[in-house]
Amino acid sequence: MKKITLKKIKNKLWSKLVKFTFGKKLFAFIYKSYWHYLFTKSKELTSSLSYFTAMPNSGAGIGHQMANWISGYWFAKQFGVAFAHSPFSSTQWEVFLGFGEDEIMLQKLINKKGYKKVKLPLFDENNLKELSLIQKIINSYKGKKVVFVCEQDQFYRDQFGVIKEIQQKFYNSPSRKEDKLLFDLNAYNIAIHVRRGDIVAGQNKIDNHTMRWMNNEYFLNTLQNTLDFINTDKKICIYLFSQGKKEDFIEFEQFSNLIYCLDMGAIDSFLHMVYADVLITSKSSFSYKPALLNKGLKIVPTNFWHGYPSTNDWIQVNNEGMLLTYKT
Repeated sequence: MKKITLKKIKNKLWSKLVKFTFGKKLFAFIYKSYWHYLFTKSKELTSSLSYFTAMPNSGAGIGHQMANWISGYWFAKQFGVAFAHSPFSSTQWEVFLGFGEDEIMLQKLINKKGYKKVKLPLFDENNLKELSLIQKIINSYKGKKVVFVCEQDQFYRDQFGVIKEIQQKFYNSPSRKEDKLLFDLNAYNIAIHVRRGDIVAGQNKIDNHTMRWMNNEYFLNTLQNTLDFINTDKKICIYLFSQGKKEDFIEFEQFSNLIYCLDMGAIDSFLHMVYADVLITSKSSFSYKPALLNKGLKIVPTNFWHGYPSTNDWIQVNNEGMLLTYKT
């Protein structure tokens, strides 16, 4: 217990140091990997001995943790280093997603193959100078058995860059044999995610919750415009995923075949959003991540903190719930 407490304190202090120094001239100097680069003569391309990973934030939700993992997967490719899988805080989610399958495990590299972890400085993915420095740091470890670890919550905006890979992992996972859906297979199923829960209390404040809050009117307009847009002869069923009581969504009862999914568990909710014919997302990582895996139509809000592919199956919606881009 003492070791865990000390580790948490150390991580918290380190996080504050990173936040305080980031963007300043001396920022890189707080990392041992930068010093290694400064005092290493060889700056050639890294060898195949090295690996790259990002640690899912154990204190965050699954959408956030997936973003961390995806960042590691993406940047490993960008820097020309093999990827190592770092586990999620929940084994259940890890098995469900299948992200660790066919990947080398971080702990195996550390415990059985003698690798050492090397933390990289936090960097701005759009800053070429910073990207160049990270590449030089990686190159300075040529021939050494190291696993480069991203700084916690290293940001990667356009997470759709790995859609093909994560879809393959998800759909080919043995876990798919255990999937159970409420959907009517003969119907056209629409899933709509209305984020509530943690953001309800902060809806009228100027804080991190403000940019996530979207009122019922937005979702009503978006749903109606989606219904006007889609073309199907099948019966349409609407599944509303959120937290709270039915009374909180009384306005939605104007729609036929509406099924409330307010008490469904996180994994089952995620699964249904993945398999929906149409998925209407919130400003939330919890519905954005199923959208990356979903092979149907995605109706998504503009001004989200992650990007969207420029493809016909992703349709953006403005703040009034109007569809902005259409199929061609």
